[in-house]
Amino acid sequence: MLAVTGSNGFIGQALVARLRAAGRHVLEVCRQIEDGRGVAVGEIGPATDWSLALHGVETVVHLAGRAHVRGESESAAEAAFMAVNAAGTANLARQAALAGVRRLVYVSSVGVLGNSSGARPFTADAPPNPVGPYARSKWLGEQAVWQVAAEFTGFEVVVVRPPLVYGPGAPGNFARLVSLVRRGIPLPLAAVRNSRSLVALPNLVDLLVRCLDAPEAAGQTLLVSDDDDLSTPQLIREIAQAMGRKPRLFPFPPPLLRLAGRLLGRSTEVESLCGSLQVDISHTRQILGWSPPFSRRGPAGVKS
Repeated sequence: MLAVTGSNGFIGQALVARLRAAGRHVLEVCRQIEDGRGVAVGEIGPATDWSLALHGVETVVHLAGRAHVRGESESAAEAAFMAVNAAGTANLARQAALAGVRRLVYVSSVGVLGNSSGARPFTADAPPNPVGPYARSKWLGEQAVWQVAAEFTGFEVVVVRPPLVYGPGAPGNFARLVSLVRRGIPLPLAAVRNSRSLVALPNLVDLLVRCLDAPEAAGQTLLVSDDDDLSTPQLIREIAQAMGRKPRLFPFPPPLLRLAGRLLGRSTEVESLCGSLQVDISHTRQILGWSPPFSRRGPAGVKS
């Protein structure tokens, strides 16, 4: 049996559906049970009791985590990220190893490598450079699962670092872009000449399914994307096309956009629109013989 934490989230729901369609026995694990199925573990942190969620389980996909600031102060938000994504992951990994779980697939973030790849894409062996509390907490979570793997013989770890994940119902930055296009807000991004890697939800799910059983995946840190990078203006145009809307883009010098971001304390948000963040998935291809099965060409994964 395998368990999926965060089973009621954007990625979790898609992964569970794929696994059930393939006839896999899946235990859905979430904070609160919403439809009578699965196991509820409550708030995730260093003291969470995972025993019911790990009983009889051979493989765990750990998707649950905290990804957004919820109106707290900066210090409170950082403490929450660390409690859930770092200490909470460490606690799960240790309890999983003690319970006899064979493999933990930990879904981290490409943010562990930085918020901008610069002129060359990030590779699997790029040095970590997490920027911001979320990325730092995911990096600490990675270190925690590797530490447990080093302590327990037979406990396998796979780390997957996705970039922005898109598809119908995607949260976060993709949802914000969709909302701006839907509302017809003019965006000063026509002059941006960047390149960003994205991953379609079905492509990420396909890789996670491969990581469950492939012997070659054990002990690996894997990057994933559609392997079809695009600029922010291109992304906005594709979103608009999928929604049957007209993209409202106008040119504005990117250096001035970055200056405005610094003055307003929004540098991270501006960099996510103007900077390049590319990943090279050649290591993933080589290790697993995997290629993204779904193409972005066509609907951009949005609803009108």
